[in-house]
Amino acid sequence: MRFTLKTLVVLLTVGLISGAAEAVWAASFTASLDRNTLTLGESATLSLTFEGGKPSSVPAPQVPGLQIDQAGQSENVSIVNRAISSTLTVTFVVTPQRAGEFTLPALAATLNNQPFSTRPVKLTVTKGSAPSAAAVKAGNEMAFLKLVLPKTRLYVGESLAGRLELYLRDDIQNFGNFRLSALSAEGFSVGKIIEGPHGRVQIGSHAFTVIPLLVPLTDVQAGRLTLGPANASVVIVLNQGGDPFFQVFNQGQQKQIPLMTEAVPVESLPLPAAGRPRDFNGLLAEVAVSVGPTNLLVGDPVTVRVQISGCGPIEAIQLPAPLEVKGFKVFQSSATVTNLDPLGVQKARIFELVAAPQNADVREWPELPFTCNGATSRFDLQDGTYHQLAARAVPLTVKAAGATPLPMPAASKNAVADNQSPQDLLPLKDRLGPLTPAAAPLVTQPSFLALQSLPVLAFFAALIWRKRADHLANNPRRRRQRAVALLIRGGLADLNKFATENNSNEFFAMLFRLLQEQLGERLACPATAITEADVDKRLIYLGARPATLEALRDLFQLCNQARYAPIQTRQELITVAAKFKNVVSELQNLKA
Repeated sequence: MRFTLKTLVVLLTVGLISGAAEAVWAASFTASLDRNTLTLGESATLSLTFEGGKPSSVPAPQVPGLQIDQAGQSENVSIVNRAISSTLTVTFVVTPQRAGEFTLPALAATLNNQPFSTRPVKLTVTKGSAPSAAAVKAGNEMAFLKLVLPKTRLYVGESLAGRLELYLRDDIQNFGNFRLSALSAEGFSVGKIIEGPHGRVQIGSHAFTVIPLLVPLTDVQAGRLTLGPANASVVIVLNQGGDPFFQVFNQGQQKQIPLMTEAVPVESLPLPAAGRPRDFNGLLAEVAVSVGPTNLLVGDPVTVRVQISGCGPIEAIQLPAPLEVKGFKVFQSSATVTNLDPLGVQKARIFELVAAPQNADVREWPELPFTCNGATSRFDLQDGTYHQLAARAVPLTVKAAGATPLPMPAASKNAVADNQSPQDLLPLKDRLGPLTPAAAPLVTQPSFLALQSLPVLAFFAALIWRKRADHLANNPRRRRQRAVALLIRGGLADLNKFATENNSNEFFAMLFRLLQEQLGERLACPATAITEADVDKRLIYLGARPATLEALRDLFQLCNQARYAPIQTRQELITVAAKFKNVVSELQNLKA
């Protein structure tokens, strides 16, 4: 059967329409959790899957006690048997904030102008537990969390910086997705948590990386309070057997670990009602004052530094205006605010004044009062009582400018008697001592000149040695000649030794090797390629005498005969060694 182009287009269009119709009829909307049971601190992934179309809007589930955040979405389109199917998946991260049974209600959405709904999904969240002190001390935990407070006895209104310390063991390759799901802080106001500088500690047989999370806390309720527990989770990447490939490409085993801290008991004390000033406005602060110098003259400048630190309206603290200090003239004053911790929970108001005493009757730097939004009182956190907002007086020693006694000169060693008048001029030295001849200048001394020439001679010697080494490095033939000459000298000693010991086998083996090395060096060819035939073919061109050629042939023949008819007498071996020595000396004199 033959199909025209028009027929094929019609069939394809019909197929696409039918496939689209099938896809519409196959539309669906489902909701699922990757896990239905969690430990408080862990997170689950909620997936909303839309098949066969796109929703007009994605429903956002809301459940009390669960924090649900959208994480992303993905879309997949496929064509199977002329049927087009599309799948849209929207994922949410579900983080429980307390333990219990939760039900994600049915969600409704519209696909292809048709309503769809999901089935309710149940989620069970169980309480976790902090690791035991023994497991932490032994370093058995891969990761754990600690809650640390600088002190556990507070006053209402007092602020401090708590610390959540995340410990990660050294065999963790990487980590991420840290989530603080819940921090029980009834009676406290919790501010924004920031990450502090990392540290490293040794626990048991493992090293741990410590990541501090600074938590600003303010006590807002009196009584016995409990801070914590804190529930969190972290995803870690474990090393797979120490394989460097996985460490480089970060492809280790991922694992989510729930974290939980112990609860910390806190004693919160109310501000005492007895003795509370009427103008007290909640300033919890300590005052420190320093004055220097404390021993000075009239008119000398003195620097006064007052630091008022604590919590409350620290920035509103001011000096009285106009500033008048009895007995002093104030030249300049400044006021700054600085944070005493990274969170800015504890602050300090610092005042610096430069003043000068006006008379010698001044005995102290007087008490300096301050105001804070019109109030003149503060609560001291150290002694738990109310005080005036003032800097204490500091004792000073002030002297008049002309009252300083002049320094007395030191007494002479040769003090005169009381009945004698002192001499204005001391007598000159009568005896000058013996005269010694001055030594000759170093420039005129031969030993000095000889020492000066040593560096020059050393320089030229090093230069000559370097030139010689470079020449030898660039002349391989010369290097081989020197090496062969050294080998011949050692070989002659070995020949005499073998001849004396009447060791015929070793003697002729050494003799044959020495012949090859010496002839190879003269003929510029490998020593192992030298045979008796080279004596007649190539050595004659170097100008060797016939007697030398004849002696070489005899030595080669003796080496060959030694395999089956070795020489037995010591005297014969000594004679052959002497003959080789004469031949070698003649070969070394040939011009290669």
